[in-house]
Amino acid sequence: MKVIGGGPKKLLYTLNTARRIGLLNSAKALSAKNACKACGLGMGGQRGGMTNELDEFPSVCNKSIQAQSTDIQPPIPAEVFAHTLEEFRQLSGRELETLGRLGQPIYKAAGGNRYKEVDWNWALNHAAEGLAKVDPSRSFFYSSGRSSNEAGFLLQLMARLYGTNNISNCSYYCHQATGEALGATVGTGTATVELDDIAHCDLFFLIGANPASNHPRLLHKLIGLRRRGGTVVVINPLREAGLVQFAAPKMISSMIKGGDEVASIYLQPKIGTDIAVFAAIAKGVVERGGAAHDFIKKYTNDYPDFERHVQTQSWESLLDCCGIDKADILQVADVYINAQNAIFAWGMGMTHHRHGVDNIEWISNLALLRGMVGKSHAGLLPLRGHSNVQGIGTIGVKPVLSSEVFSRIEQTFGVKLPKDTGMHTLESLACAHDGGIDVAVVMGGNLYEASPDSKWTARALDNIGLKIFLTTTINRGHVTGVDSGESIVFPVCARDEEPEPTTQESMFNYVRLSDGGIARIASVRSEVAILADIASQLLVDCPINFAEFKRHKNVRQAIAKVVPGMEELADIDVAKREFYVSGRVKHTPEFNTEDGRARFVIPLSGGSHSDVSRPYTMMTIRSEGQFNSIIYEENDSYRGVNKRWTVLLNQQDALELGVSEGKTVDISSDYGEMRGVEIKLFNLPRGCVAAYYPEANILSSRLTDPRSHTPQFKSIAVSLAPASTA
Repeated sequence: MKVIGGGPKKLLYTLNTARRIGLLNSAKALSAKNACKACGLGMGGQRGGMTNELDEFPSVCNKSIQAQSTDIQPPIPAEVFAHTLEEFRQLSGRELETLGRLGQPIYKAAGGNRYKEVDWNWALNHAAEGLAKVDPSRSFFYSSGRSSNEAGFLLQLMARLYGTNNISNCSYYCHQATGEALGATVGTGTATVELDDIAHCDLFFLIGANPASNHPRLLHKLIGLRRRGGTVVVINPLREAGLVQFAAPKMISSMIKGGDEVASIYLQPKIGTDIAVFAAIAKGVVERGGAAHDFIKKYTNDYPDFERHVQTQSWESLLDCCGIDKADILQVADVYINAQNAIFAWGMGMTHHRHGVDNIEWISNLALLRGMVGKSHAGLLPLRGHSNVQGIGTIGVKPVLSSEVFSRIEQTFGVKLPKDTGMHTLESLACAHDGGIDVAVVMGGNLYEASPDSKWTARALDNIGLKIFLTTTINRGHVTGVDSGESIVFPVCARDEEPEPTTQESMFNYVRLSDGGIARIASVRSEVAILADIASQLLVDCPINFAEFKRHKNVRQAIAKVVPGMEELADIDVAKREFYVSGRVKHTPEFNTEDGRARFVIPLSGGSHSDVSRPYTMMTIRSEGQFNSIIYEENDSYRGVNKRWTVLLNQQDALELGVSEGKTVDISSDYGEMRGVEIKLFNLPRGCVAAYYPEANILSSRLTDPRSHTPQFKSIAVSLAPASTA
C-alpha cells in the first residue's frame, strides 16, 4: 500500500492526542502567546500560538501537539520513587516520559539505588555546596535547546564566573558543523534566508533531512513551491514516503486529492558519499557554462582553485563513489543552471559525519557557484532541531566566546573571565570517563541518550561525583550512569508556565517573546530562578548580584548589552516587538568576513571511508513518533515500522544474507552490538542500513569531525548476520 505523508491520519492523531491531554488544556496551550517547544522552524510568540512570523494561521503540526502532551501531565506521585534505578531502567523511553511531570526536587545519594523527594531549600543548598567543593576546572555545564535565552545566558555566566569555560550545548551533536563551515565561507553560522524567501524561490534543495517527520510545517511551503512550477531536489539515501508525497493538513485541496508530490527529483546516494554528489553537480554546472562569473568575480575569493579541483575530478570516480547515474546528476545541474532563486536546506544527514564540516562547505560552494547567497529568495538554510538551540548558541552557551562578547561581559559587569580553552560536549564526557570531572550541571535534554557509544557514555557519567539536572520530566539520562555518584534533579517550568516572559530564536534568526503564565504545577520553578539561587550562594564575592537576575527582564537587558545583534532584546517585554538578529540574513552580497567577500573552499576530505571487515554503512534515524531523543510513539507510521528495535535493509542485501522481512539479524560495530533486530525491507542503496536513534547509539563511535567535534552518527561501519539462537 502506498504511504503518503501527513493527511487525515495526522489530523486524527492530533485530535486524539489533544483529547488525551484535554481539549481545554491543549487549546489553551496552543493558543497562548508562547513559542512552539518543538523544532527550530518556529511559530507562536506574540502573534499567537498557532501563527508564524508571516501571520500564517494555523501554523501547527503534530510535533507541536506531541511536545505539549508530556508537559500537560500531573506530577509523578512520590510513591513511584520507592522503586530502584534498575526498575526505572526497565521502562522504555516513552514509558519514562509519560510517568508524569517532575513536581518536587529529587535526590539520590552516592552509591544509593533510589531517588527520594527533598525540600527545595535543601536541594539548592546542596547543589551550591557541592559546586563550591570542586575545582571549577573539574566541572562542565551543558544545556539543551529547549531552554530559554535567559536561562542559557545565566548558565554560561554563572559557569564562567565560577571559573570554567567547560560550557557546551546540544549543537555539538547536531549543527556545529554548519556553524564552522558557514562561518568560514560566508561569515555567518546560521541561515542566510528568512521564512518568506521560501515562498518566492523556484528551486529548493533538501539534503540529508526528513522534514515530513521532523519539521512538518515546512512541507506546506514545499508543496506551494511545486504548485507554482518550482522544483524540489531531495538528496537522501532513504526514499522517505513523506518526501515523495505529502497531504498538508493546512491545505484543504492537498487533503482532498490525497496529497501533493514533494520531490521533483530524488537522488539516493550511498551513505556518506555526499561530497561526491556535490562535486559531480558542480562539475556539471561548470562544464555546461553555468557558473555565475560576474558574481564570483565581484564577491568571492578562491574560485580558480575550486574550479581547477572540480575539473580534475573524473566522472567515473565521482559516480562510482556515490552510486548516482550521470544523467540524474546532469538533470540536477541543468535545473540549477536555469533556476533564478535557489535555497539549499540540510539536516543532520549532512553534519553527523567525520567530514560534516566538509559537507557543508560543499553546499556553500554550490550556492556561491550560481550566486545564490547574498540575494533575496535564495541562500542557505540549516534545518535546526530543538526550538531554541540556535538561541542558546547566540547568547554564549559554548566553550569559546567571541572576543567581542568576552570583553563586553568583562567591561559591563566589572569581572574577569577565565581564558583557558573550554571543553566541548564529547570532550567533557571523555574527561569524565578518565576521572577528570567531579560535577556536571545539565539543563534539559537527555545527555546520556544523545551521546554516542552508549556503554562508554554511561561509564563516563557514572564517574561524575555530583550531577545536577534541571528538567520537566524523567528520562533515561536521569537513571543511567548515576549509580555511583550523587544526583539532584530540579523540576522546572515548561516554557508556557514561566512566571515571567522568556525569549527564543528560530532557525530563521527570528527572536520570539513567550508570555508564559499558564499555571499547572505550583511546586515547579523557573530555570532562571534556580540558577540565580545557586549562583547567589556559590559566588558570594562576585560583583554581580545574581538575585537581581531572577527577574527575566534584567537578564535580557544584560544580553542586549553584550551580544551583538541582540540589542532589541532590552525592551522586548515592553515593546512586544519580535525581531531578526541583525547581520545574518543575506539579501545583499555583504559577507561578515575580514574582507567582506565569500570564500570557495576545497574541503579536506573526500567523503566516506570503506571498512572491508564491516561491509555495511549504518545511519541512525528518527521516527515519525519522536522528537530528538524523546519517544512519543513506538511505531513509525511513515516507514511501516511497529517497533524501534528494527533495521531498514535493502532487499538485495537481505537476499544475500539469507534473511527476509520480519526475521531478525545481529548488528555489530567496533563499539557495540544489537542482537535480534527485526528486519524491515526498505528503499535505500546496497550496502546501506538504517537503525533508530537513540537505541542504535550503542553501535555508534566516538570518532568525530576534527573541526566541529560532532560524532559520526550517520556513517558507522557495521556487520550484519542472521540472528544467533544462543
